[in-house]
Amino acid sequence: MGRRRGFFAEIQHQNKLAAKRQAAAQREWEREQRRAVREAEKARKAEERARIQFAKASEAERKRLAKAAQAAHVERMNAEANQLNLELSHKYAEIDGLLAATINVDDFVDLDSLKESAQHPPFNRPDLEVPVAVPILPADPPQPVFFPPAEPTGLGKLFSKDKHAKAVEAAQVQHRQDLATWQRACQENESNREAASRWHADQERQRKSALADAKAEYAVEFASREKRANERNEAIDKLKTDLSYGAVDAVEIYITIVLSNSVYPDCFPVEHEFSFEPATAELNLRVLLPQPDQVPGVKAYKYTKSSDTITSTALSQKARRDRYAGAVHQTALRTLHEVFEADRRAIIRSISLEVGTEATDPALGTQQFMRFVAVAAERDAFLQIELANVVPQATLEHLGAALSKNPYGLVTVGASGVRMS
Repeated sequence: MGRRRGFFAEIQHQNKLAAKRQAAAQREWEREQRRAVREAEKARKAEERARIQFAKASEAERKRLAKAAQAAHVERMNAEANQLNLELSHKYAEIDGLLAATINVDDFVDLDSLKESAQHPPFNRPDLEVPVAVPILPADPPQPVFFPPAEPTGLGKLFSKDKHAKAVEAAQVQHRQDLATWQRACQENESNREAASRWHADQERQRKSALADAKAEYAVEFASREKRANERNEAIDKLKTDLSYGAVDAVEIYITIVLSNSVYPDCFPVEHEFSFEPATAELNLRVLLPQPDQVPGVKAYKYTKSSDTITSTALSQKARRDRYAGAVHQTALRTLHEVFEADRRAIIRSISLEVGTEATDPALGTQQFMRFVAVAAERDAFLQIELANVVPQATLEHLGAALSKNPYGLVTVGASGVRMS
């Protein structure tokens, strides 16, 4: 048997992990936790204000403020102790409710729900889709028009003839100069337009080239995302087909997904090892629990004013033994329930289950699997049990399980309660 969490299991585990952590009980605890944090922060700020006031106060006021500061400090420390107790009670509620947490959860996994459509981000270079603006240049100035001097009239025709001729000649010279200036301006404008046109054409070529490159890169990424989604969906379809035929690999992958969905408390992590025997339709399953000393053993936290410390009192040995044994028994029933309920095709007809931990064997001094529960359960018989109303230990005894008398003390049992196929 091997520990496994493959492609499908990791996907489903992450999805279910997020969903289960949003359950009503969790939200209620989170509200209480936030309230405790706020109270602790409020007390801390009150203490800080009292210290600042004390530092600024006159000698006459300091005695009064010192008392207020001490009271604020005591309040803060009590708030921190209350917060620790709230966290502790939540941990114990999770451990004590391991079986209840799964009874109202449908453990069946709809494999189609694991399918996905590729999610494509928008094209990231929309700026390249906008053509480069054409530069706006001044228009050519109007062409100069020759206006000859007015013809003299009257006696001027007789006495100003030479003067008029000179004026006409001067006007013609000026017109030729104006024409030359105009032509140079037109030529300069034409040169500027040609340069601007070349610049614009070059910028457009660069833009179109960059746009083509960006679209090509986007197309490659688009195709890659589509391929990944298609491959994933094809793998899911193949898994469904193989599972319908009871193929060993498909059954084990599906059970991996189911057990990965089983979210245990952070303070009580659980792992699974299993293998499926198609000839007998039996699942050989091992559940690995945390060692007893890894489970919280504090009864309560308390602020001690005389030493100005938050101290803890330990649970009694009996309370620790009872809680750990209860968690062992609940985990065994929870695991059987989750596998049988999830297997709607009834491919698995029976489960040979071992529950224990890996620890140093007190007798051998080596790391061993310490078995606390060994039980074989038939599907039809187990599904008749109303788990919401049972005492876990009594149910396991009813199933003929071999049970450790003291799991907390690492007292083990043999494998007589399971079939070793």
